[in-house]
Amino acid sequence: MKPRHHIKDLSLAQAGWTKMAWAQDQMPVLLKIRQRVKNTKPLKGIRLACCLHVTTETAHLMLTLKAAGAEVWLCASNPLSTQDDIAASLVKHAGISVFAVRGEDRKTYYEHIEAVLSSSPHITMDDGADLVSTIHKQPDRYGKDIIGGTEETTTGVIRLKSLDRQGKLRYPVIAVNDADTKHLFDNRYGTGQSTIDGILRATNRLLAGSVFVVAGYGWCGKGLAQRARGMGARVIVTEIDPIHGLEAVMDGFSVMSMNSAAKIGDIFVTVTGCSEVLREEHFTQMKDGAIVSNSGHFDVEIDLQSLKQLSKSHRQMRPGIDQFVLKNGRRINVLGEGRLVNLACAEGHPPGVMDMSFANQALASEYLIREGKQLEPHVYSVPNEIDREIACLKLEALGIVLDKLTAQQSRYLASWEVGT
Repeated sequence: MKPRHHIKDLSLAQAGWTKMAWAQDQMPVLLKIRQRVKNTKPLKGIRLACCLHVTTETAHLMLTLKAAGAEVWLCASNPLSTQDDIAASLVKHAGISVFAVRGEDRKTYYEHIEAVLSSSPHITMDDGADLVSTIHKQPDRYGKDIIGGTEETTTGVIRLKSLDRQGKLRYPVIAVNDADTKHLFDNRYGTGQSTIDGILRATNRLLAGSVFVVAGYGWCGKGLAQRARGMGARVIVTEIDPIHGLEAVMDGFSVMSMNSAAKIGDIFVTVTGCSEVLREEHFTQMKDGAIVSNSGHFDVEIDLQSLKQLSKSHRQMRPGIDQFVLKNGRRINVLGEGRLVNLACAEGHPPGVMDMSFANQALASEYLIREGKQLEPHVYSVPNEIDREIACLKLEALGIVLDKLTAQQSRYLASWEVGT
């Protein structure tokens, strides 16, 4: 079947293919899975609708799913995260139906989602739950063949659990984000590095000596705070959760309210999954020249509408930097239009960490084909055996050998009799 598509320029395909070749060596787990499924074809005859960031790393997941026998349809999960050369390469070299153009407007974004759903998928693969949301808003139009789905992000899992609590979730979904081999590594190390990368590419600012404010101390916030401190920034954490706030204190960070941090911060990054984290009362207190960015999934964490209303003028200073001049004369610089700064201003997470995240997606899809029809419509964790298999494959690829329990140690851990 000739792939349907809506992309920027098919002539970019060779450049994308070269980038994919460079990333492949850093994705050994996914490559091992691809080599196995190429022979067994566990997804033969399965239609897979994917709404993910169309990047080099995602391309290798798409190649793995296709090698497993699936008919793959892909659209972007963020208007500014698409790498147009990768989209072109997947269409031309891999025969995958791709609907993604970097910078697409909201109307086009949802047209692309609907194009992917027109395939009548058996499995949905989401990054933010926009596929699931669209299916549930149009139940008469979409979803009749669905067996199950997977979700990549914290934000998407929050949305899915809301549907589940209300008893409205129509099919089982595996929360890939909750796998240890996903959130402990992708969220922490991937977000930490790629967010710093996006800020530096956009601004060319020196982090050493700056006051760096991290809003949210989940796994993404933890990784970001660690990386900013490692580059010499003075890091402040803001939180609403007392456990996370206490953890940040014990990790050696300054913790305070955003009202207090707004007065002294040089660079602000939101990583909460919530809305209006930075808003009018914070903007009016910020220093002249403050840099504001977001690394949460949706562009709702920074209240840009309030910022525009507070401003008397606006201009683009550099690619990816919009400067708003407030009526009090102070300037606030917004990176990446308030969208994911690591993808809007850089290339997203490195392939070495996405290797494990996308291995979870591939193996969770296989699991759904085997078990999905027996599962009730709820949000499920990734089975522990999949998590451990991915960890073992990654360690093997890194050349690391772990100890094993002796027979005596196994008996000891399984018993209750031996004490002091």
